[in-house]
Amino acid sequence: MAEGNGSVFKVRASDRPEFLAGDHTRLREVLHPAQHPLKLGYSLAHGILGPGQRSKWHVLDSSEVYYFLAGQGRFLIDDEVTNVEPGTTVYVPPGGRQSLENTGSQDIEFLCLVDPAWKAEDERILE
Repeated sequence: MAEGNGSVFKVRASDRPEFLAGDHTRLREVLHPAQHPLKLGYSLAHGILGPGQRSKWHVLDSSEVYYFLAGQGRFLIDDEVTNVEPGTTVYVPPGGRQSLENTGSQDIEFLCLVDPAWKAEDERILE
């Protein structure tokens, strides 16, 4: 449930429904301009990927910024591989072919900001 009065708007990720995204990460859409009465040009999601799992290769027309909260893994963007851990921030440019792999023993947990806001028609699953 979101709450707001005046200029304050508050929402908890745990209050948002979890769903399996097209890339097979578990997501909760925390903020989205189509769902909240806010002037946003971006969307913000909380994501989880379990140990030993890999997200499907996918491409977005929007740019994305991932901030990793927990876990360890490898983020593959086009032909580059970067290791991720708590505190890592990764930028994915529009059209960047991407996949996230959990190489650790606990869930990878992340926040993902999509700008402009995520739309189903702007995402393509490649596998």
